Amino acid sequence: MEFLKIAGSGNDFIVIDNRMGQVRGAGLLARRLCDRRLGIGADGLLLLCRSRAADFRMRIINADGSEAEMCGNGLRCLARFIREKQISRRRRLSIETLAGVYDVSVDPAAVRVKMRVAGEPRMGMTIALSSGSVTGHLINTGVPHFVIPVEDAGPVEVQRLGSEIRHHPAFGPQGTNVDWVEVVSPTRIRVRTYERGVEAETLSCGTGMTACAVICRLLGAVGSRVTVIPASGELIRVSFPDEPHAVFLEGGTRVLFSGVWLDT
Repeated sequence: MEFLKIAGSGNDFIVIDNRMGQVRGAGLLARRLCDRRLGIGADGLLLLCRSRAADFRMRIINADGSEAEMCGNGLRCLARFIREKQISRRRRLSIETLAGVYDVSVDPAAVRVKMRVAGEPRMGMTIALSSGSVTGHLINTGVPHFVIPVEDAGPVEVQRLGSEIRHHPAFGPQGTNVDWVEVVSPTRIRVRTYERGVEAETLSCGTGMTACAVICRLLGAVGSRVTVIPASGELIRVSFPDEPHAVFLEGGTRVLFSGVWLDT
């Protein structure tokens, strides 16, 4: 089974062309492929599929085998895969996900996704934790994120706090992703994310960076163009054009290597 490993701002994925439907048991396959000791190692598995509603369809399977509704960096990496494999030479693509159809633009230096916010964010939400209480803002940018503003994101105990918040009953049985955001300036924010499905801090999260930028924008802390610094240090741009409710996520992607998975 041929694959490419592609990273977007430190978020790494194994990408497979599944337009012929050859992949069976995607959850089990993802757990095996994404294992960083006995597999290839990745945050998730991306499957390129046929779509009746768009140019293509993306399935994103987390490292734990669960399927996510949407992944911003995953969309960017899938678009790069389509270009690298010469499946389509079109610069603009529409890609279907479980969260809807997204418009993606592919350039040599960057891939840009038109993101969206589902419903109204729940601002100023306080939850009780074993070590006290924390106040954040719940927003859905394709998947749910609980965004916690902090003065300094560096010392945050992401693994300990993230796991507890992710499973908090306030977020229902599906839980939530958790983000800590530090406003560096009106044009720059620093973000750290605990991702459900990976069950750990990831070097970058597209929906998380978008969520943090939108929340900071709603709080009046940033302007219409924001540079986001994720844990990887690879910068991402989030912008808010004049178009109502539009938000764009843009940044580079890297094809790390190609290979063939032999352990079937």
